[in-house]
This record gives sequence, structure tokens and C-alpha cells, in this order.
Amino acid sequence: MAIDRLERVNALLRREIAEALPAVMSNADIDLAAVMITGVQVSRNLRHALVSVSILGHENERGSMLGKLTARHAAFQRLINRDIRLKYTPVLQFKLDTSVEKGDHVLDLLAKMEAAEAPALNPEP
Repeated sequence: MAIDRLERVNALLRREIAEALPAVMSNADIDLAAVMITGVQVSRNLRHALVSVSILGHENERGSMLGKLTARHAAFQRLINRDIRLKYTPVLQFKLDTSVEKGDHVLDLLAKMEAAEAPALNPEP
């Protein structure tokens, strides 16, 4: 399968899973505003997909939130199968993605450094 097609399938699955998130997880008591689907990597044979999930905040609850997503992977797969025509509906596996949180931390450090340098660059008379 062409790499370009795999990238399109990855983007399509990411969008579909993100749209299905409120419907599938509606009665689970997790903060859906904190959950973001950051990426999907489908295997070349379309049998498996690794879904990267970022959970902002909720440091103590991330494991249980990821477990709840994993427990409902079949519901996500049913919605994908209903909405998308693929040769195979991939089996979803969820993993925690901390890259967004790390990026926020770096931006926070840069903002603090900039705020500390601003008075030194512009001394008041």
C-alpha cells in the first residue's frame, strides 16, 4: 500500500475517532475536554491502529482514563466500520501521548525567560 494512502487513512481515522469520542464516552465519567486524539498509525495491512491520546491535566487519573478508552475500543471500531469503507476495520490500541504537555511546558519556560529579560532590556529612567 502506498505511503500516501496510509497517511490519508491515518488522518481519516484520527478525525473519525475524535468525532466519535463524545458519543462513545458519553456515560463514562471522564473529562472529555481534556482528551485529545493527537495521531493514528495504521499498520500496512490495515489490521491494527495505534491511537495516540493526549490527556491534559488529570495527572493522577490518566491511567484510568486511558483504560476506559481501551475498554471501549470495540464501540469505536463499530462506528468506524459504519462510517468508513475499508478492507479491514483496524483493531484500535490506545497509548498516552505526552508531547503536547511537553510542548506547553517548553512554551511556559520560554515565556518566563522572556518576562525575566524584558526589564533588563528596557531599563526605566
